Amino acid sequence: MNLSYWEIKSWLTNVDFTIVGSGIVGLNCALQLKQRFPKANILILEKGMLPQGASTKNAGFACFGSLSEVIDDLKSHSQEEVFQLVKKRIDGLQLLRKTLGDDTINYQQLGGYELFSKTDNLLEQCKVKRDSINSFLKPLFQQDVFHFQPNSFGFKNCQDTLSVNQFEGQIDTGQMMTALLQLALSSGIKILNTITVEDFSEDTNSIKVKTNQFELTTSKLLIATNGFASALNISEVKPARAQVLITKPIDNLHIKGTFHLDQGYYYFRNIDDRILFGGGRNLDFKGEETTELKLTEQIQSKLEELLKTTILPNTPYEIEHRWTGIMGVGQQKKPIVKQLSNNVYCGVRLGGMGIAIGSLVGKELADLL
Repeated sequence: MNLSYWEIKSWLTNVDFTIVGSGIVGLNCALQLKQRFPKANILILEKGMLPQGASTKNAGFACFGSLSEVIDDLKSHSQEEVFQLVKKRIDGLQLLRKTLGDDTINYQQLGGYELFSKTDNLLEQCKVKRDSINSFLKPLFQQDVFHFQPNSFGFKNCQDTLSVNQFEGQIDTGQMMTALLQLALSSGIKILNTITVEDFSEDTNSIKVKTNQFELTTSKLLIATNGFASALNISEVKPARAQVLITKPIDNLHIKGTFHLDQGYYYFRNIDDRILFGGGRNLDFKGEETTELKLTEQIQSKLEELLKTTILPNTPYEIEHRWTGIMGVGQQKKPIVKQLSNNVYCGVRLGGMGIAIGSLVGKELADLL
């Protein structure tokens, strides 16, 4: 890239903190650093025209985890670990709402619901475990989180009983990211887009960063690329592609809230009188372990089938748009926030809970310094 003296001087010289990734984590990290170090020169490098991973592509669920998901987490995590995971999601959402305001992100607490298939015994498992789950989560919510109610939404080909979490809500993802970007820019944080960090090398007091367009030197490097973290040699994070579709506006849409099906592998919500519906990576875990932003016939066909037979069986609708996003997952659900070397840090592996924990992970990443 043929850069001018002015460009080099104003954007790429005397950089104190360079953050890779302008998603929820990267922007919150930058804002926290600016609050702590007001005179610092902070630069964010973003590979996409917009944030490339999941921050602008997610479903906008302000959630803590469905009943079956919490039960499943207890199979691979201790009760204390699951308690801390849920607490982190609560604290993260509160931080997001405090930072931007409920009106700005269009936060609505319409409740979270879980549908159950007729072909397995998941509902029975949830009925057996509900009281014990409510008991150990009570210190966080001060009352029972999960209860059951009849299916009053007209869903078909599923059990007549839904699990309900009254504390869950939804946001407008686009409004959230627009507000975060504006807040960062107004705070004097610089953001450069379509810049891919290809490599970096460390000296005693600085980092040399090689990108697809230029090289720069920075005092500290903070990696907030989540699902793309393995490209920078953070092997504990695997990409997980999420495929999504959205309908055209539907007259008199009666479905309000956030909904999970099949242990959270499918999820849908109302937005602007539409149904946004995503998931299905459990149909092909290995195939969806990719950073390639493309749709597959297998998963899109399944989404269309469930939309027609389960979610909107008696409602005319048209699909208007489809897209994909990349999450960061791993063997454990706890995010990785740590120092990698003298001057390199990371905040990654958000496990599909970026809306809930992204703000807090960004703050924790900044607080490592």
